[in-house]
This record gives sequence, C-alpha cells and structure tokens, in this order.
Amino acid sequence: MYVCVIFLNVLKIFDTLNKDKNILFIRNLESKLDFELTTMRTILIIGAGRSASSLIQYLLNKSVEENLHVIIGDLSLALAQKKTNNHPNATPIALDIFDENQRRNAVQKADVVISMLPAHLHIEVAKDCIVYKKHLVTASYISDAMQELDEAAKANNLIFMNEIGLDPGVDHMSAMKVIDEIREKDGKMLLFESFCGGLVAPVSDDNLWNYKFTWAPRNVVLAGQGGTAKFIQEGAYKYIPYVNLFRRTEFLEVEGYGRFEAYSNRDSLKYRSVYGLDDVLTLYRGTIRRVGFSKAWNMFVQLGMTDDSYSMENSENMSYREFVNSFLPYHPTDSVEIKMRLILKIDQDDIMWDKLLELDLFSRTKKVGLKDATPAQILEKILSDSWTLQPHDKDMIVMYHKFGYVINGEEKQLDSKMVCIGEDQTYTAMAKTVGLPVAMAALLILNGKITTPGVQLPIRKEVYLPILKELEEYGVVFNEQSMPYVGYNPDKVFS
Repeated sequence: MYVCVIFLNVLKIFDTLNKDKNILFIRNLESKLDFELTTMRTILIIGAGRSASSLIQYLLNKSVEENLHVIIGDLSLALAQKKTNNHPNATPIALDIFDENQRRNAVQKADVVISMLPAHLHIEVAKDCIVYKKHLVTASYISDAMQELDEAAKANNLIFMNEIGLDPGVDHMSAMKVIDEIREKDGKMLLFESFCGGLVAPVSDDNLWNYKFTWAPRNVVLAGQGGTAKFIQEGAYKYIPYVNLFRRTEFLEVEGYGRFEAYSNRDSLKYRSVYGLDDVLTLYRGTIRRVGFSKAWNMFVQLGMTDDSYSMENSENMSYREFVNSFLPYHPTDSVEIKMRLILKIDQDDIMWDKLLELDLFSRTKKVGLKDATPAQILEKILSDSWTLQPHDKDMIVMYHKFGYVINGEEKQLDSKMVCIGEDQTYTAMAKTVGLPVAMAALLILNGKITTPGVQLPIRKEVYLPILKELEEYGVVFNEQSMPYVGYNPDKVFS
C-alpha cells in the first residue's frame, strides 16, 4: 500500500509538467514499481515467541537491501504486530497452525518458510512445504517424521534445514568447522566434548542458584528425563541413569567468567555418525550450569518433584507448603522444614537449605493454582516466581568445545569457547544465538548460496562457513586455544 501512495504523490507532482514527458516518466516509473513488486521475496515466520525477536529484527533490517517481505504469523495477532513494529516490509497475521486452510494459504505466499513452533508441530508445516514447493528452516532436532520427508524434499529440489539454532545449531557448525580443519591436515580425532548452557549474566546474577529461566522453563524442569545418559570415555561406554545424573558433573573454566559445571546430555553416542567420529575414543555432550546448581537440583529429583507422569489431587488449591509435604513422610509433630532436612540430610546452616528457603517453598499462602497439574508443572510454577528474567536482566550463553586429536604422531588439544551476553529481557543472548542462524540460513537459501536439497542439519561448509563468519559481526565469536593433549587416561590404563 505504501508503494501505491508514493506512486499517487508522484502523479500529483508531475501533473503540471509537459504532458508527453509526464506520460513517459510515469510509464517508466510504473514499470520499475511493477518489477520491484513482482521480484520481492517473501519469508514466512510461523511463531513470534521469545526466540523469534532477533530473527525478526535481522530480517527486517535486511529487508530493503535484500528486497524482502516478511510475514509474521502467530496465534496472537497482537504479539505478531508487536514484533513487526509497523515496519513497512512486514505483515503480521493471525495464524492458527491447526487451521489447515489458514496455514496453507500462508505457506503458499512464501518463498521460504521458517517454523519457530514447538518441535512436534513442524511436521504439518513441512508437509505443506512439500505440496507447495517451499524451502523450510527450523531450529529443532530432526524427528523421524521429518526425516521421512527427505526423498520428497530432494525430488522437489527443496532445502529443509533443521537444527540451525544454538544447541542444536551453532554447536554443530562450530564443531564441524574445527573437525574438518583437523581432517584436512590429515589429523585423527581422539576426543570431542561439547558443552552449552543458557545462564543469567553476571550483572544480573542475584540469587543463590546463580540461574534464571532464559528459555522454555518446562525443558529445564524435565532436563535429563526420557532415557539414560550415554557417552564414551577412552573407548569405554558409560551410562548415567536419571537418578544419578546431577551428581556426575564435569568442571569447566572460562576466562573472565569463572568456573562452571556440566551434566551429561541424554545421548552423546548418536553424534559419532553425525560428525563422522565413529572411531573417536571420547565423545561427551553436556549442559552447562554454575557450580553448585546440579547438587541443589538433585534435591528436587530425589524428592520426585520433577516427575511429569501423573497429576496430583487437588493441585489447584494446594499451597506450596502442601506440595512439598506431599513428598515427605507423615509425622504427627515434625514440621515440613524438619522433615525436609532429615530426608535430604542437610543441616540448617547448609547453603542447600538457603537455596530452598529462597524459593519460598514452605509458604502457606501461595497457591499452586494449576488444575490437575503434575509435580513437574507445579515445580515450574514455583520456580518461575523467582527465576523469571526481569525487564532489566541480561542472560548469557556459554559454549565450550574440546577437540583432542593426533597429527604427525603428536597428540594435541584445542579448546574453543564462546560467551554471548544478552541486551535485555526481549533481545536475549538465547534469542540472538537461536534466531540469527535461522535467519541467516533462510537468506542464504533464498539467495542460492545453500543449494544441497533434502532434510539436513548444518554440517556442510556451504552452510557453516558463511553463517559462522556473519555471526562474528553480532558478537558470537569462538576463541580457540591450543594445548597439550591429556585426555582421561594419560597412563593408557583401561578402566
């Protein structure tokens, strides 16, 4: 519409000029405007949640030079409108992903579709992209259902880029860059460890847990569930069941930011095939937290508060104190506090106890307010009272890779570290490191720089080299340090 207004104003200005010259100018201008309108490329973003802030901002900032029209679809039209901020090259729409006609109409208008929906909802969008021959970009892990579309995507010369956020995403790209460089020097990989975590920035670290929710709180509460952690160390397979997960941690040091710990991710072994590390001796992936978090979190695990498999009776009217007491043995005289300390074997002057008190777990007045809620849902509600990012808060992303390798008979190690600090509650480091790679991949696909079709993740040079380079312009920089290789078994003794 704004193009039409400009066009009409031009007509008025030239109304008094020579008629023949006026007509010629108008025809030339009309031809130019028609060309611009027909060549404008459209990107559809489905989902305008917290992870989409930096993604939308990036594409709108690029919209003029790249001739982009960005459609932002969300169930909440108000949210989509807020994210577009009245930008002339953006169109906010109300989009119900379960409304097939509405969804398909939106997909048809796009050249590239970006789905920022929960992972299990991508598949219907992906099927529409096959039907209407549209490229697709998501930040989520490739599901079995998504992988089944690989042949159809290739047959239609479509790129379905997945796992292109932070973790997965930036971790894949930064890892493959170094692994490929080592292989190009005829090196052989001995060890690969990768750690990542979304944390609160030091300037906003104001609670005893040294943690706030920077991403989906539910994922934090359920972390580590659904299977035993599996990895390999010095050629030996290792397993950690969920009940022990938060007491088996690795320690890391990041210059300028201090010490961290990391607990194991669920299945590190699958990355042998992803990265081509079938013969590697050590392969471990973990989630980063500040030292002491895992030990404290283990209290909730041992009590059963992270269980999401059943609903609690009368949860809506339950106080926080009653919720806690539900997991403690009955005693006619002992208080909830005493029973809690006894069962967890913690003293009154223990920092673990202070951490529990800080969450106001024993409040008689605060109500759960959730009907038929699971323990995990209730715990999430309680933690959200204390761990929600405030408008002035800044978050922090820490990623740490360790590469052990042998080259020309000499064993070496390279550590690669990245720290990114967010701006505020909206433009978080998490939104930046998830959203920017998604946006950059979409633009590279649109511009014909990424050409390999099919369902894929970003482990090819045509993907990771330009994206990692551009990310550096936005402060997402990996600092590499070489050192002697030690590994976990310097004396070569099997255990």
